[in-house]
Amino acid sequence: MRIAVLGAGAMGSLFAARFVAAGDEVRLVGRPASVAVLRRDGLTVEGRSPGHWAVAAEERLAATPAPDLLIVAVKTFDLDPVATDLAGRLPAPIPLVLPQNGLHVERGVAAALRAGGWTAPESVLVRAVNTIPAMIVRAGRVRQPGDGEILLAEPDGPAAAAIRLASDAFRAAGIPVRTVPDLELELWRKALVNAAINPVTALHRVPNGALLSPPYRDEARELLREAQRAAGAAGFPFSDRDADASLERVLRATADNRSSMLQDVERGRPTEIDAISGEIVRAAAARGIDLPATRAVIARLGRATDAAAGRTQVS
Repeated sequence: MRIAVLGAGAMGSLFAARFVAAGDEVRLVGRPASVAVLRRDGLTVEGRSPGHWAVAAEERLAATPAPDLLIVAVKTFDLDPVATDLAGRLPAPIPLVLPQNGLHVERGVAAALRAGGWTAPESVLVRAVNTIPAMIVRAGRVRQPGDGEILLAEPDGPAAAAIRLASDAFRAAGIPVRTVPDLELELWRKALVNAAINPVTALHRVPNGALLSPPYRDEARELLREAQRAAGAAGFPFSDRDADASLERVLRATADNRSSMLQDVERGRPTEIDAISGEIVRAAAARGIDLPATRAVIARLGRATDAAAGRTQVS
């Protein structure tokens, strides 16, 4: 199968390595500096299923030969421009997997693809929940410190064929994949866990496992409770027991992992706080619910990101 992976960060690199190892024809698209390293040194995976592979790396996705499947592994804030570029570069709709954090990211992607000329983009968009941890060591080297899986909707409706294609590709590459009857519920479940883990690890510069104990556990649990309120108001209620179990399961499975948000802060890059915590705050506000702890952590993380990037805030 011809597979294009857009984004040579931690998850994109890990996916590309697994597909290459399975014998797929893979193109990994990344920034110029990353592409130069990948072309020269190849792609190395540490941790789970380690190995080293040569990979075809590109700065922009070539229109031909057209891939059979697109894995879009860029950050949420890069999704819409990437979708706009894809629509102009690839005239025919191609199954496209979105494993990003956050809620409702597929809406902007569908709108960008439709505006670019793709007809019925909903028939090729495959939303995914990714729980596989990955850390970028440096360009061309990624570490998978724990286990996880890809969750997809059960193949039904207009995107059924695209879901089956993506599911088959992941399974053939040895990537655990499971279909669920209510993917929106699982997106909210992951959003709750992310809203509890990512900001706290990023602010305190600690790995995920640190949140299993005070004082970080208490801060994470406060954010979790607020996210539960938003989810319940949106029609996805989670009991304290269920939410706590989901959080602890992820923390233990990824104890040594440094969250994607922490990795972004350490590199002075923008974070996905708006797509995760910001979207939860907006969902709650639309229903008359205030989430003060979540609003506060968004502001704190904004200041921390500015400081890490060497920017000066003007009040």
